[in-house]
Amino acid sequence: MGNAISDSLIDVYPYCMTDDGVRFLIFRRTGAVIYAGQWRMIGGKVCDGESRTMAALRELKEETGCDAEQFWSVPSVNQFYDAARDTIHHIAAFAVRLDCHAPIQLNHEHDHYQWIELQDVKNFIKWPEQVRLIYLIHDILAGDGVMPEWLISER
Repeated sequence: MGNAISDSLIDVYPYCMTDDGVRFLIFRRTGAVIYAGQWRMIGGKVCDGESRTMAALRELKEETGCDAEQFWSVPSVNQFYDAARDTIHHIAAFAVRLDCHAPIQLNHEHDHYQWIELQDVKNFIKWPEQVRLIYLIHDILAGDGVMPEWLISER
């Protein structure tokens, strides 16, 4: 695949609100999957006949067992160049508010999860665009909040 542009991936950034502020839910990838051992948010592929929003909700359910309390489109995208495939990826980003006490059910892709504060993000997340998007989500939540245009109610 030379000189390709891919837009068939999604990222989902789960968070919860506590008395002390926003916490982000991150996951460590197992040794059997791509990005093994890395801490990341939820990511996945859009299946045939599926919208990006449907894919994001499906991946959330598959990787956590949870349903979103609030689901919204982050007004930005994750983008990076994959030299091995000579492909530029444009990845739709979504944020989901979860109940901080909801039981998390990991699937085969992850072996551990953790709720972290913003100050700890760079200790875990190594991809610059993912770090940037987490900071953006935090700034939105700490500022004027999620705009109505970003909210997604279709499930």
